[in-house]
Amino acid sequence: RVAREGLLFNKAYTPNAKCAPSRATILTGRNSWQIESGMNHWGNWPRKFKTFPEALADNGYHVGHTEKGWAPGLAGIIDGKPRLLIGKKYSDIKLTPPTNAISKTDYTANFKAFLADNTDDKPFFFWYGSIEPHRDYEFESSLRLSDKKPSDIEQVYEFWPDNDSVRIDMLDYAIEIEYADKHLGMMLDELEERRELDNTMVIVTADNGMPFPRIKGQAYEYSNHLPLAVMWKNGINSPGRKIDDYVSFIDYAPTVLEAAGITVDASGMQTITGKSLRDIFNADRGGIIDESRDHVLICKERHDVGRPNDQGYPIRGIFKDGHLLIENFEADRWPAGNPETGYLNCDGSPTKTVNLDRRTDQSENKYWQWNFGKRPQLELYKIDEDPACMNNLAQEEVSQGLMQNLRDQMYAELKAQGDARILGNPEVYDTIQYMDQNTTNFYNRYMAGERPRTGWVNESDYRPID
Repeated sequence: RVAREGLLFNKAYTPNAKCAPSRATILTGRNSWQIESGMNHWGNWPRKFKTFPEALADNGYHVGHTEKGWAPGLAGIIDGKPRLLIGKKYSDIKLTPPTNAISKTDYTANFKAFLADNTDDKPFFFWYGSIEPHRDYEFESSLRLSDKKPSDIEQVYEFWPDNDSVRIDMLDYAIEIEYADKHLGMMLDELEERRELDNTMVIVTADNGMPFPRIKGQAYEYSNHLPLAVMWKNGINSPGRKIDDYVSFIDYAPTVLEAAGITVDASGMQTITGKSLRDIFNADRGGIIDESRDHVLICKERHDVGRPNDQGYPIRGIFKDGHLLIENFEADRWPAGNPETGYLNCDGSPTKTVNLDRRTDQSENKYWQWNFGKRPQLELYKIDEDPACMNNLAQEEVSQGLMQNLRDQMYAELKAQGDARILGNPEVYDTIQYMDQNTTNFYNRYMAGERPRTGWVNESDYRPID
């Protein structure tokens, strides 16, 4: 409905395909390499970076959220009180969920409570942070709750084995997406009943690709290319259009501030790198609106724990003209985390287990390699022909000119935006502290015999390489 009555963006990308770093780019309008410890997962929020919801609150808005805001991480203290990066949390009202893996938080009821608290009839901003479809899932919940069956899956990505375990895992993922979408629909109904919907901008997106191997936490098309639909009857011309401009998560903050009539100076935020989408809202056609929106930059530094000395897996990349160029700066490291510590940058799941099981199977070892094996320094993919990013063109002679042009542009923009890795100070990202003792120095402690908590993976994921 949001796409039909608003705009559907076909090329929306997060700069960093992991929840906390991705959400940090939304909240600040700045790329990951511009937000210090906000670049990493499990970090401390940098005090100097004000979020756009904080700016809205300072400018007379009623601001709040339900369930997941910016996390995992520590937001810090201001004036002796916990900092509210996205306003007051509304998650007290509970329900009985349809599975044991779906949140007990009644998102819609909490949204209604948020609206009821707006006794002064202020303009409002609400962040609906559904934790579906985060892991884990109740296995076969899709078969129990619907008429879905494994054969309904049209395609299993070629980097996974095609079997019932993977297909059911995908269906269970779909059930959780549908659950989250159901609550969004009820929230829209509530706004419509209050006659608020026409003057409310509704932005629907996700923080990273599906929590499956080779997707979430990585830097490929399926990792960073995300859904984006925006509905705003009183603020969008010619609804129903499909937009082909490249847009980035850093564009959301300036869009909201412009719609609210708040300048960046008045917001108190640091300089915003993103570009407002209002010109696209005001257009009367689909396709490409702004020729200058022809690329996005992406990255990765340190996500989940599990490498020696808290090392990350640094990546920079650029999507442009249907191509993706990736540079892996430390190609000798394991991209999903070390095997002996459970490949911790990949959530535990039936699909993960299926792929890990293939490592010692000579005939199917390729699945383990594609999902968990080490990668070359440079990767180049033609996305329209190869969205799964399986055919690396970086070594082909015909690709060298294109690759050099993409790399030159990427480096020039990263330097201009102050990326410490490109400017010769890469250690800054590996030395940023984790938020607590459970995550700090995890690998070294684990190898010394400690067993810190890692509830997001399965015990069977810990598989040392012989």
